[in-house]
Amino acid sequence: MVIFAWISSPAAFYTEAFMTKTTDLPTYGMSRILSLAWPERKMIGSGLFFLVISSAMLLSYPQAVRLIIDEALGSGNTAAIDRTSLIILAVFIAQGFAAAFRYYFFTLAGERIVARLRGDVYQSIVEQDIAFFDSRRTGELMSRLSSDSTILQNAVSINISITMRNFGSAIGGLVLLVYTSPTLTGGLLLCVPLIALGTVILGKRLKTISRDVQDAVAETGVVAEETISGIRTVRSFAKESFEVSRYKSVVQESYKLARLRIKTIATITAIGSCLGFSAIVAVLWYGGRLVVAGHMTVGDLTSFILYAMTVAISFGALGSQWTELMAATGAARRIFEILDRKPLIVLNGGQKPEQMKGRIDFKAVSFSYPSRPDYQVLKALDLAIEAGEVVALVGPSGSGKSTIAALLSRFYDPASGSVLIDSLDLRGLDGNWLHQHIGVVSQDPVLLSGTIAANIRYGKADASDEAVRDAARAANAAGFVENFPDAYETIVGERGVQLSGGQRQRVAIARAMLKDPRILILDEATSALDAESEHLVQEALDRLMKGRTTLVIAHRLSTVRNADRVLVIQAGEVVESGIHETLMKNTDGVYHRLVNRQYVEILE
Repeated sequence: MVIFAWISSPAAFYTEAFMTKTTDLPTYGMSRILSLAWPERKMIGSGLFFLVISSAMLLSYPQAVRLIIDEALGSGNTAAIDRTSLIILAVFIAQGFAAAFRYYFFTLAGERIVARLRGDVYQSIVEQDIAFFDSRRTGELMSRLSSDSTILQNAVSINISITMRNFGSAIGGLVLLVYTSPTLTGGLLLCVPLIALGTVILGKRLKTISRDVQDAVAETGVVAEETISGIRTVRSFAKESFEVSRYKSVVQESYKLARLRIKTIATITAIGSCLGFSAIVAVLWYGGRLVVAGHMTVGDLTSFILYAMTVAISFGALGSQWTELMAATGAARRIFEILDRKPLIVLNGGQKPEQMKGRIDFKAVSFSYPSRPDYQVLKALDLAIEAGEVVALVGPSGSGKSTIAALLSRFYDPASGSVLIDSLDLRGLDGNWLHQHIGVVSQDPVLLSGTIAANIRYGKADASDEAVRDAARAANAAGFVENFPDAYETIVGERGVQLSGGQRQRVAIARAMLKDPRILILDEATSALDAESEHLVQEALDRLMKGRTTLVIAHRLSTVRNADRVLVIQAGEVVESGIHETLMKNTDGVYHRLVNRQYVEILE
């Protein structure tokens, strides 16, 4: 049987049949992969029913050919020829309809499986803790949602169908080969060791080369992703030629390895084809002698050859399906790693107080980012913010200001100590409830690629059009929005690139206003704006901060001076606290030094 597989597809067969070891299989076995298909078992069962019919029809036509040759042609009975031909035609028609229904049920089941799988994977991704995204690239996660899911879709639907069809045809064909002529079948099987010995060495080499090719192709994807995602940086540094050269370099390396793989496959194909067809010639030679000797009819020899080709095609296709199976197990590892990963910080579960007053306490909080565990950002930090108080955090870059905001939003949990809101530890609160009561306006707010109205309504999905317009007016955004031809239905583009920085900020402020959070975090919300935009945004921020507990991370003195209190953070600790005027009196203090060095232009 191996010889027939080799004749039909020698490279594919030996690449998998002789080179893959069980130790290469991923942890996630086929049972876990096939479990994805269980919800569609009725549809897959219907496909299997028509698969059996299709395979049975396929295996029956060589017998009809034998009848035509031995009985119809031998007797010269034209009626028998007509009858037998009609039987063959009916077999092919039945096989065609059965194959169509098999394809329909298996393919539809696959689409339903991948739709459910992508939904589950996406849900698992977006529910992961922020530390998960710190160590994952966007392109990697997108690949799991798209290509890996599609590979698994094929594995649990179409590939099951094709594999079972080919396996059934191969086994059925072998049985009928033995039934037709045990002697010829035995002679074929004796050729297997000779063929296998000649190609196993080349097959092992092909496995190594194929792995190198896959790695090289993956590297081309990494380079392309980096360049395209950072195209503005590439353009601003005039590095287009450099990036093209870099990409062509990795593509050329991939091409060299692919060329070596092609040469190896061509060599395996030449060896397999020569030896395989030599064996077929031997079968025809010996079978012809058996016919002449009267030990075998012409019809028997013809049906034997047809069954041999059926087995050859089926085993050759099984080699290809084994390749798909290996790809599926690799994709399964990546998919199931996400599905099985439990977020370190869950979004659901915990207390949901009836209201939030907004008092914030950090008690002996120490923290290091999971990606940099050896570097401590906060060191036994203590601070208290009263409900409704506006507190500004200032300090050198890297001192821990944004980290405090991230811990308050519970993007991370402290390594030691606790963060409390209204005397309740954040770890005991429901994550979604917490985030509904905290609003964030950052230096570079991310907008969705939809309309301005959709972006403002993102803060409150059921808000009316009037509420959206009120929020825009309060954020000083209504003026520019209503001047657009499509007004609130204007498309902002990916990440809001079709709006200016000040416009994006005001849309983000409108979004926060509509959300109406009890705690507000302003992370460098005006630092990247010109004077006019800053004035408009600052007016909007002043409205937004009224009556809310507000944490302001700022370098702009205009915001800091209006704060109820200023906390100076240095090396993860609060080193000074007070209002602007008081802190400025301490000429040896950190705050005074920061103002003199960083804010002097604004003061002037």
